[in-house]
Amino acid sequence: MKTTLGEEIMLLALDDETGVVQERTRADHAVAAATLAELALAGRIGIADGKVAVHDRSPMNVPALDTALEAIAAREKPAEPYAWVSRLAGTAVADARRGLLDKGLVREVRKKRWGVFSVSRYPEADGAPEAALRAGLARVVLDGTDPDERQSALLAVVHGAGLHKAAFAEADQRAVARRMELLSQGNWAAVAVRKALENLQIAFIAST
Repeated sequence: MKTTLGEEIMLLALDDETGVVQERTRADHAVAAATLAELALAGRIGIADGKVAVHDRSPMNVPALDTALEAIAAREKPAEPYAWVSRLAGTAVADARRGLLDKGLVREVRKKRWGVFSVSRYPEADGAPEAALRAGLARVVLDGTDPDERQSALLAVVHGAGLHKAAFAEADQRAVARRMELLSQGNWAAVAVRKALENLQIAFIAST
């Protein structure tokens, strides 16, 4: 049962017991950046002149990835990676959540907030894949093992989004950040998610 990078970000960000997403805005943008990174790893997209370019439009038969690829391919004017992180965030998160539900890794719990608004939470249903994921990342970040291609991409996104604590809650956060900075150097996905979050913050400040 293979999870996408976006689904793995969701697993790291979701509280296992409550099903609440930690640092939701950062996590949402990270899921989108991870989706772009996975498309790049699969050779579907690349970066040309600082913009996202489609290299191969053939579907991957993974709904979350194919939806993102179709959206990028349909746009006439190329856009920067950070712009796609912002544009894809909502859809990418919904697709990642659906993927985790379909794989049986989380379950949906519906509750009423203030007795009026219906909200959904996604507590853990099968913890084995997340445990294996965290163990692999810990070997890279905490033990110094060389990452594989997917781990490099995932860690770059986690670092760019500032989700260090969600991934390594019990570790020395300064040491984690230093190690992940080294691992993320030159990775466009890390830069893209960071810039998208910065732009969101600037827009919020301007609006208030």
